[in-house]
Parts: sequence; structure tokens; C-alpha cells
Amino acid sequence: MARNAEKAMTALARFRQAQLEEGKVKERRPFLASECSELPKAEKWRRQIISEISKKVAQIQNAGLGEFRIRDLNDEINKLLREKSHWEARIQELGGPDYRRIGPRMLDHEGKEVPGNRGYKYFGAARDLPGVRELFEKEPAAVVRKTRAELMKDVDAEYYGYRDEDDGILLPVEQEYEKQAIAEAVEKWRSEVTERLAGRRDEEEEEEESLYTVREEVEEPSSSEQQEKEDDANTFISHVPVPSQQEVEEALVRRKKMELLQRYVSETLQAQSETAKTLLGL
Repeated sequence: MARNAEKAMTALARFRQAQLEEGKVKERRPFLASECSELPKAEKWRRQIISEISKKVAQIQNAGLGEFRIRDLNDEINKLLREKSHWEARIQELGGPDYRRIGPRMLDHEGKEVPGNRGYKYFGAARDLPGVRELFEKEPAAVVRKTRAELMKDVDAEYYGYRDEDDGILLPVEQEYEKQAIAEAVEKWRSEVTERLAGRRDEEEEEEESLYTVREEVEEPSSSEQQEKEDDANTFISHVPVPSQQEVEEALVRRKKMELLQRYVSETLQAQSETAKTLLGL
């Protein structure tokens, strides 16, 4: 009996609700935001989407729904978030406020985005699903980079080394090192000058040697036969007069002069020069 009463009350409640909604036609939300051309309706659909997102975010907090249901809810929430952004862009096109800039960010902060997934977020129990937890654990830490203005704050006179001598320690050390370097350079110069002068004196005292003089090197013979062969090989007998070093140099100079005259002096000038030498008896 109680069951029939409950059914009657349910049917009566449905009839009463139909009477209250009589004359009212439920309007469906357009599939595309571009199909709406009225600003109040666009704001209405945006509020409706936000309400749906809030309900689904509350449902996805229950970890007992199962993995497949949680994944479906998470996909639906991300789809509604994308649809909400489309309606906000359409509201701005119709002359309304920019909700993407001034709107609340609570819905965005409830989800956590995985790096590299192009804005896909995980809400509630979806963040503890197998395979998702590892993605969040591998998230790289954000590298904090200083701006140019912050870097320029550290650039001062000390950065360029203008105050290195203010402590009174560096300057005496540099002076001592400078004196030591100067003393070493002077000593090196004096030794080089002394060696150069000694070399010149040795060259002046050395006797002039002939170009054709054969130097005899005396080596310790290993046997008497080798000594006799070396003596025969090193014996040099001059059958013609050998010119001295000075005569050779004079001959080279005369030959060089003749080559220059033949190259740069014409035949007429050479003939005149020979005639003049003949007249002068040179």
C-alpha cells in the first residue's frame, strides 16, 4: 500500500511540475558559439557551462567511481573548459567583457596540467590514476631566470675592477713584482750585450781562412793500416796558384758589376765608356 502511495505522489509531483512549466519551451545551447548573436544569451550559456563544470568537478573527487568513469569525467571537464573559452571569446566579439582576463581562475587552479599535453588538465581523483601519477612526478622544475634589470643591479665599479686597489694589498704586490721584472730584464740585456761583444772580439782575432783550405781532422786510428789510408786521402797538393779570399771577393764584385752594366746600360754607353778608358789609359 505504501508503494502505491509513493507512486501516486510521484505521478502527482510530475503532473504538478508539468503544470508549472506549461507554456515554457526549454532552449538548447547552440553547438557552436558563433551561432549565437545576442550578448545576454551568450552570457547565459557561459554561466550554464560553468555550472556543469562545477558539478562534474565535485563528482570526480570521489575515487570510488572507478577508473573508466573518472577518465570520462575528466575528458568531459576538459571539453567544457574548451567550450567555455569559445563562449568567452564570442562574448568579447559581441562587445561584452573579457572574461578570460577579469574572470575568476578557480576552475583553472583545481586542475593540474601535464607538461607537453597542450592544456589538458587532470582533476581530483584523475591525478592518482595509473600512469598519470608518474607524469606529474617527472615534471621538470621551473628554472628561474633573472631579468636584464636584475642582472644590471650587480654591475658596479667593483665589477669592472676599479676598486681593486682600495684595500691597499694589491698595489704593493704589483710594485714588488714590477721591480723584479725590470731587474730580470736588465740582467738579461747585460748578458746578451756581453756575449755579443765577446763574439765580435773572437771574430776579429780569428785568422782569415781560404775557401779551398782542407781541414785535417785527426782521429785515433784503430790500426796502422787505417792510419796510412787516412793520411793518403787527406794529402792535398796544389799544382796551380790558389787565389786568396780577398781575390775571390774582388772577382765576384767585378762579375756583379758587369752583369748590372749589361742589364741596365745600353751598348752605346758601354762603347763610350770603353773609348774613354782607352784614351785615359785605364
